[in-house]
Amino acid sequence: MVHIPGEKHTPLILSVDGVTKSFDGFKAINDLSFYLSEGELRTVIGPNGAGKSTFMDLITARTKPDEGKIVFHKDNGEDVDLTRVREHHVSQLGIGRKFQNPTVYRSHTVYDNLQLSLSGRRNLLSSLFYSESQEDRDKIHHVLDTVRLTEFKDDLAGSLSHGQKQWLEIGMLLAQDPRIMLVDEPAAGMSDEETERTGELLLSLEGKHSLIVIEHDMEFVRQIARRVTVLHQGQVLKEGDFDFVKSDSKVIEVYLGRQSRKH
Repeated sequence: MVHIPGEKHTPLILSVDGVTKSFDGFKAINDLSFYLSEGELRTVIGPNGAGKSTFMDLITARTKPDEGKIVFHKDNGEDVDLTRVREHHVSQLGIGRKFQNPTVYRSHTVYDNLQLSLSGRRNLLSSLFYSESQEDRDKIHHVLDTVRLTEFKDDLAGSLSHGQKQWLEIGMLLAQDPRIMLVDEPAAGMSDEETERTGELLLSLEGKHSLIVIEHDMEFVRQIARRVTVLHQGQVLKEGDFDFVKSDSKVIEVYLGRQSRKH
């Protein structure tokens, strides 16, 4: 079993060690190390250009690092170096990503969106010969309940509000049985009520899944934060609980000061 360096008996699900990624000479990620525990909800913040999106791209093998290793620790004890696998294999391993803008099947119902996302329905052949089982129905209804969309299950996804589309896409990830969920700015464009409900949803997934949430809304971060990682210039600037990070002078200088000036 893998453990967090310097801590006791905390199993890891993801280890990022000494990763660097450059684009045309610019180091988007610079000797970055990051460790995620099994069942942890981690929030990642940082100014524009800090490397947050590249970090997600590296974990999901959309891009490859120039140096370093990214290791996914499977529940059977096997370690997989994600820098050596293809992007589609990463999702098959159980690492799912939700981008900032929801990408749902707008002309399909909410229920059908979840059905199409079920674990195991990853290719054309399996979809052609698919017959819904009671187990699948139970799972879809459980996900509908989790994301609070049961009463909208027969509605077209395109008719949902922005917040509801975000919840549906999180549900589509859940239908895939991910061990790690990467969620990019889930509160963007939401009302205060939708933002609060989104926070409650993510908190309800803690312990059942491991989550990395990138976010700019600091009130939302305060709601969900357990441990916060601050990225700056492709490196970890600071890491700790919300109050520790928020009061750090360097974080205030490079990030929070900019945030307050925007408002």
